[in-house]
Amino acid sequence: MTISGSVRRVTESDQTGRPQSAGWMTQTPPSICERVMSHKAFWRGEGPSLILIPTEDVPLYDTTGYAARFHDPAKMWEGEMKRARAVIGWPTDGIPTVRPNLGTIFVPALTGQEYLVPDDQMPWVGATLSRQAIRAARSTDLSRARLLHLAEAFYQIHGASGESGIFAYHPDTQGVFDIAHLLYGDGLFLEMMDSETAAWIDELLEICLDLMVRATRRVKQLLGEPDEAMVHGHATPQGIYFPDAGIRISEDTATLISPQSIERFVLPMIERAAAPFGGAFFHYCGRHPAFFEMLCRMPCVRAIDLGNPESYDTRWLMERCAATGTVLHSRLAVESGENWEQYTRRLGRLVRETGVRCVLRPLLCPAGRDECLEMKELWHDLTIP
Repeated sequence: MTISGSVRRVTESDQTGRPQSAGWMTQTPPSICERVMSHKAFWRGEGPSLILIPTEDVPLYDTTGYAARFHDPAKMWEGEMKRARAVIGWPTDGIPTVRPNLGTIFVPALTGQEYLVPDDQMPWVGATLSRQAIRAARSTDLSRARLLHLAEAFYQIHGASGESGIFAYHPDTQGVFDIAHLLYGDGLFLEMMDSETAAWIDELLEICLDLMVRATRRVKQLLGEPDEAMVHGHATPQGIYFPDAGIRISEDTATLISPQSIERFVLPMIERAAAPFGGAFFHYCGRHPAFFEMLCRMPCVRAIDLGNPESYDTRWLMERCAATGTVLHSRLAVESGENWEQYTRRLGRLVRETGVRCVLRPLLCPAGRDECLEMKELWHDLTIP
């Protein structure tokens, strides 16, 4: 099998599999180093595609008693670790991961924007901000922001735990356009279409870009993580090593606007947000095929995850990614009547036929450990170049 698009560049590491960055991964168990090495090979275009097999069919987010855990880093850490510990030694390509689950409000709240934390639900922003209040965000001292304090306490608890086989990673960092929407509200859409107010939208995006980059840098400092690399789990208890992408970006709001508006307001901010970090892992929810194709053509976008894979033809997704060397890191839709073996075989064959590099988060998987191992081995056999 050949890879249609060029394999996007990767950062060199030493022979242990640890990236060359002091203080990061220095206590990594050998078993995790082996997985990091396999991830490095994958990013070079070698070896089979990866599969992140869950230990059981659980909701993407654990929201039981969430309000209490949101405000208590110790409770947050213990709740998230219950899921992550189950992945240790599990037959999967993923690295056990854990994060402070602070929701999409994480970056907007750093400005002082109010937010709501209802029990058993993820948090949401409160009232939108005025232009004056948003402009004041340029001088926001992140060291005084409550949500960063919660994240810092979470990471300190994890660092002191000695559980080095589980990697702490970034909270939810929405993209620049999403942050602008959360801060300013739906007025964003009307004003970006008006020549007299479009200049303010450009200013708004600049402010949000600065905020996102500063917040990401601070999180990476807390983690001791290099700028151009990361281990990222994307809300799951297992993730992969990104040797050449140090930021995660989510842009759901972009699916509500035209391709022309995406080119004007969204793509330049994606590129600028990714630049200091060597590249980006990208996620969005919703259906917008033109947006997907635009992302595939962006060299800074290393991998794309879809919140609604059932809204797309799977072969079409794989062909677009293969043509540009973009990794399809995503859940992928199930066809009617499929069991886990049929699902794995169908997707594995599509990987071979299209030449795509894929990190599969399966929507169908066996219940038992032995069958999960069979699934992993079958996926590797089907997707090896």
